Amino acid sequence: MWLREEKRPGPLPDRFSNMVKEGIAISFDGIAGSYDCWYRTPLGRFADEVESALAFKLFRVRRGDLLLDGGCGTGNFSLKLARKGARVVGVDLAPGMLAQARRKAQREGLPATFLQGDLCRLDYPANHFDGVTCIAAFEFIPEPRHAFHELMRVLKPGGELLIGTINRESAWGDRYLEQAKEPGSIYRRARFISLPELTALDSGNLQGTGEALFIEPDTDPEKFADIEKQPDPGRRGGFIAALWRKPPPTTERPGRF
Repeated sequence: MWLREEKRPGPLPDRFSNMVKEGIAISFDGIAGSYDCWYRTPLGRFADEVESALAFKLFRVRRGDLLLDGGCGTGNFSLKLARKGARVVGVDLAPGMLAQARRKAQREGLPATFLQGDLCRLDYPANHFDGVTCIAAFEFIPEPRHAFHELMRVLKPGGELLIGTINRESAWGDRYLEQAKEPGSIYRRARFISLPELTALDSGNLQGTGEALFIEPDTDPEKFADIEKQPDPGRRGGFIAALWRKPPPTTERPGRF
């Protein structure tokens, strides 16, 4: 179950964690200029479409909501939220990725702000955002449980948190684990999880889950739609998502911790 505010995790544990995060930021800054090229390929475009469809099936966006998009990167999902009428704050470690996001938001005139920050130590008060998302970024967080609690902390009671990430137990998980063995790969810094591991972050407040991207990385583009619509029995989606709702604060009895 969700921990009360006074039980949230303490400070980042050690200097090593900050070094890891700095390395992640440098790695993504190195590919910031070319990152969005993935979405212009047939495979990347299809993956983005089915992942976004699942995300919006689970996560409701109301016009005027103030939303946090954690690990926003170049703003791909942030701008989708803004196009639906939300006021969006995107937070990411990598300044180069954020610069790309700002340019895209300015080009479209969308209500989105992009700031550098650490998802394990957000510079916002508790109960601040109407909703929180973290799409295709959770696998790069060195302390995922700490980040989860921090994302829930800044969420208003009754608000929803959506996390979408690569499924370790899929063909896509296998592909990225192979890529992680290559020198210089950004996936060397990733830690992939399964759907049960994702939902175990807070089973008590879980509202829904889903899977998407049932095609394999080397699937013929002409077969994308058919396979996604009717995947083989037992095939797991390469993208998993889970939705939680923050419960209202509870009144504690005297003497309880």
